[in-house]
Amino acid sequence: MTRLALQNVQGEICLYGGAVMCLVYNARPATKDIDAIFEPVKYFRAAIRKITERHNLPIDWLNFAVKIFVVEHEKEIFLDLSNLKVFVPAPEYLPAMKILASRAESFDLEDIEFLLDKLNLQTVEDALKIVKNYYPNKIIKPETRFLLEELLEVK
Repeated sequence: MTRLALQNVQGEICLYGGAVMCLVYNARPATKDIDAIFEPVKYFRAAIRKITERHNLPIDWLNFAVKIFVVEHEKEIFLDLSNLKVFVPAPEYLPAMKILASRAESFDLEDIEFLLDKLNLQTVEDALKIVKNYYPNKIIKPETRFLLEELLEVK
């Protein structure tokens, strides 16, 4: 934020994935990287390089690659600072992304379970409806359906 202010730049960043689970929902203590989309990219990349060097962070600690998975969705302001607005997806969007990804070697299972509960989703159909609302042309893997059945079975 300081680097943006020094250059008189108004920045915007939207967080996704584990960062939202940690910062917004306090659902887990950490994430290995921060999935985010940010503007203006040129200024953010310069600031990211400086932060990476100063704190000896991995080069991909702020992951812009999430952009290829993001579709149009509503956002909410999480922080409104002088030169930086931090957004997060509306509550229904993150479970759609998590369910669609549902990676085995990640926190996705715990995150999905938390988000299903937060949104009070009771059935597999309710969960899949949210996914289809944002990703109508994506095919839901059979293992994803089984995962949802397992998570919602105990409810």
